[in-house]
Amino acid sequence: MNKDSQNVINLNLKNEEKNLNFSDFQKQNIKFDISKLQEAYKQIIQTKKFDDGGGISHFGAICLTRIPGDPDSVKGHKARGLYWTKPDKTGKEVSRDVKLDESAYTEFIPDYENTYFKEVFDVLSSKYKLGRVRILLKEPRSTLSWHRDPEPRLHIPIISNPGCLMVIENVAKHMPADGSVWITNNTKYHNAFNGGEENRIHLVACVLDYKFN
Repeated sequence: MNKDSQNVINLNLKNEEKNLNFSDFQKQNIKFDISKLQEAYKQIIQTKKFDDGGGISHFGAICLTRIPGDPDSVKGHKARGLYWTKPDKTGKEVSRDVKLDESAYTEFIPDYENTYFKEVFDVLSSKYKLGRVRILLKEPRSTLSWHRDPEPRLHIPIISNPGCLMVIENVAKHMPADGSVWITNNTKYHNAFNGGEENRIHLVACVLDYKFN
């Protein structure tokens, strides 16, 4: 055996290793009009900029809900919220940002009530107990940190491309922008990245009453 052949990796995986488990990505029995979602997004960004979560690179959020009468409840680190990560080679878990009372975010922000997102919010909140509802930006060729959140998240992709993937533990999945609704198990370590050359835009809501098996 020559030196080059010793460096060849065997890619003949067993059948059971090829069958990935996508149970942490659960498509819901509900669908919205993707054209109306995209139009509502265009309406909002004409007058509203993404919050960078207190100066976090490659993060952008526009909050659609807030604590009633409290405009500060959607600014800075409150646009991000608590999560846990393993930032260095020690593998030690640390917490980041601030703990929020998600159940207090019950008011749909009046500035956006004339958009399709209000109809979406009304439908979703009739089916799930929601925390914050946000429009989240993932810039081209960027990624999140490897982290876990306090609760599952509901996703409605609004603008996406084939290079947009979410990874939960060791399973990656693309969620297309077709009006579908997904709930993802963000209580496990996960990441999201945009390998395309256009912004990835999702409507994302914290879901407080959803249990994964």
